[in-house]
Amino acid sequence: MVGMDNSDIVLGHHSREKRQLAYEMRRKMTTAEVLLWERLRANRLQGLHFRRQQVIDGFIVDFYCHAKGLVVEVDGGVHETQADYDAERDRILAARQLQVLHFSNERIVNEIEGVLEQIRAAADVGPS
Repeated sequence: MVGMDNSDIVLGHHSREKRQLAYEMRRKMTTAEVLLWERLRANRLQGLHFRRQQVIDGFIVDFYCHAKGLVVEVDGGVHETQADYDAERDRILAARQLQVLHFSNERIVNEIEGVLEQIRAAADVGPS
């Protein structure tokens, strides 16, 4: 899939229901999502612009950096029951040449600096 155009992802076509669900998810973030968002929002991580609860190809991803083609997923207990769904989502996102990072709620809460360093490395930017 080399050369796939990602320019329409943010503006891509998705249902009103998905947009509404993403909006609601932004209002009801988990503790780990809030903690990570506070470090990603407003270009706080090396000037990278992240969006939260972004709809891409019908999937709602937790955090998305369009400039780097990077998706960050916060995996809570619900992900244990939807492994097949998550694998299919990751496959479709990879077909868009997006890199997907997964972090557990516990790791974000207990090791936020390590999580941020892994995101920086994946985005290929130096330490802050």
